[in-house]
Amino acid sequence: MQKIKQGDEVIVLTGKDKGKQGKVTKIFNEKNKVLVQGVNVAKKHQRGNPNAGVAGGIIEKEMPIHISNVALYNPETQKADRVGFKFLEDGKKVRYFKSTNEVVDA
Repeated sequence: MQKIKQGDEVIVLTGKDKGKQGKVTKIFNEKNKVLVQGVNVAKKHQRGNPNAGVAGGIIEKEMPIHISNVALYNPETQKADRVGFKFLEDGKKVRYFKSTNEVVDA
């Protein structure tokens, strides 16, 4: 089980986009990186392909950011929070916020 999953709301802790928050759209497990919506946007020069109907030009593309540079957003405290794991009474393993002891996923 991972501390950050696809669809989680995260805050960027370091780098040029420090303080920005967004939703995790994709996780790259082998590289320990995540793709966050609207964060770490780079400009890419793309060549046009008339056969495929792709226009050329400069496009903006979201680039992956290392998973250690993001933290889960806690809506209760409205800050970044650390995540831990615990088992419920029924034996189910869940994530919880370490500051408030609140379960992240029910």
